[in-house]
Amino acid sequence: MRDNEVSAKEDRPHRPVSDIAFTPAVKRQQEARGSRRGYARIEEGQGWSNQIDGNVKAFVESRTSFYLATANSAGQPYIQHRGGPAGFLRVLDPRTLAFADYAGNRQYISTGNLTENGKVFLFLMDYQNRQRIKIWGSATVIEDDSELLEHLMPEGYRARPERAVVIRVEAWDANCPQHIPVLYPEPQVVEAIAVLQNRIEGLEAELAALKGETGSD
Repeated sequence: MRDNEVSAKEDRPHRPVSDIAFTPAVKRQQEARGSRRGYARIEEGQGWSNQIDGNVKAFVESRTSFYLATANSAGQPYIQHRGGPAGFLRVLDPRTLAFADYAGNRQYISTGNLTENGKVFLFLMDYQNRQRIKIWGSATVIEDDSELLEHLMPEGYRARPERAVVIRVEAWDANCPQHIPVLYPEPQVVEAIAVLQNRIEGLEAELAALKGETGSD
């Protein structure tokens, strides 16, 4: 490589990771609506990251569902729910996520879109704690890799994996909790109700015993 090429690369301005979402059109809207200065300060600092750290890894691998957005070559978007036991979405390394794609309704819209356009967006929600993480990336569909599927398949989960989807992380961001409803997982609600029911039955038994003692007097 010639010296002038090295110099040109060194002079090239640094592009924030958030530019994957903050396109020139988005930045014009931010400028017009008064938020560009604040986001520019974030870009000058640490800003968004394309590395999955320990906290984000724990968040990702504790999800039992997420939403996967794809688009076809014409730009028509599609969003699909993906679910499974906690850990079904795996962090393979700080730049790579993967999951086993289970047999479903056989529409193959996401799979078809990925043959034309590898860009994906993942939306992960924690309703109980009112947290959300957004992940931008590019996906590769991997067929006929039984070893990878075995690695990704949650132990004991009754689903039929058809292929693996491996995602290269380009950026992630965490949103504020505004407008997120508080929802609890069904097993946790059932457990809480059982504790209350047992307590109610105990109190009813105590009350019946007290009434019995009062009646005997």
